[in-house]
Amino acid sequence: MRLSFFLLFLTCSVFALNIDISNSTIANGKTALLEFKKEKNISYEKIVVDKKTYKIFDNPINSEMSYVLLPISYYEKPSKKKVELFYKEAKKQKTKTLFFKIEDAKYKKEKIKVDGSKVTLSKEDSKRASKEYAEAMQIYKTTNEKSYISQSFILPLNTKITSEFGKARVYNDSLKGYHSGTDFRAKVGTPLIACNDGLVVLATDRFYSGGSVIVDHGQGVYSCYYHMSKLDVQKGTIVKRGELLGLSGDSGRVTGPHLHFSFRVGGEQVDPLQLMKLINKNLLNK
Repeated sequence: MRLSFFLLFLTCSVFALNIDISNSTIANGKTALLEFKKEKNISYEKIVVDKKTYKIFDNPINSEMSYVLLPISYYEKPSKKKVELFYKEAKKQKTKTLFFKIEDAKYKKEKIKVDGSKVTLSKEDSKRASKEYAEAMQIYKTTNEKSYISQSFILPLNTKITSEFGKARVYNDSLKGYHSGTDFRAKVGTPLIACNDGLVVLATDRFYSGGSVIVDHGQGVYSCYYHMSKLDVQKGTIVKRGELLGLSGDSGRVTGPHLHFSFRVGGEQVDPLQLMKLINKNLLNK
């Protein structure tokens, strides 16, 4: 449910903030969108949730609006979440409080059998995996002020989804986390395309994800493409929506060839299909 309202109920002031919220009830692993209509003498700056800060950006296609994406961690428990909005009115610093209801997405469990060496790692493999994880997290913590987005997101390929985001992953009868993306059926050699314009910030082979490409779409939004057999882009490449990134494969920790497609927003792993639908329908549908 999309909510548009004036925040008169949060303050005794006669001043009203014009805010549009995509959904005030959001499940763990999903993303909410807050939009702000630009007003004279009002400057929206950021929101703070549980000591995490998310900057408010200009809408990439509508100069009259600004926005912020609020990613909800997969591990978030059902609760009433307080969100602090920071803004300036006539150059005076002010805050307002919003509340979101977090609900349980009730993700299913998925049992997977893989080679034991991919579950219980050697010291060498463990060191490599830890180094690659740290490198990736450093990327996700970096927020590019520029947005590359000028049109809607598309899927990297159109095939059957074989595993949805959020399923608890049980490897060889041992719980090892959750599925952090969406898997698409793709035999080795299937062309994979960029879901939107962006900057390639990683293109390499990694222990868990095999042939990997990460695209920075700007303003804290990253798309990821894993288990590829061939990479046709390199770090620093500017790609356009629909441009070839490489070919699908079965590299890394997999049970068979497929594409693992995922997203990060503000460093948080989120449901990629829900995020793309949210941005396409609301942020870019102006």
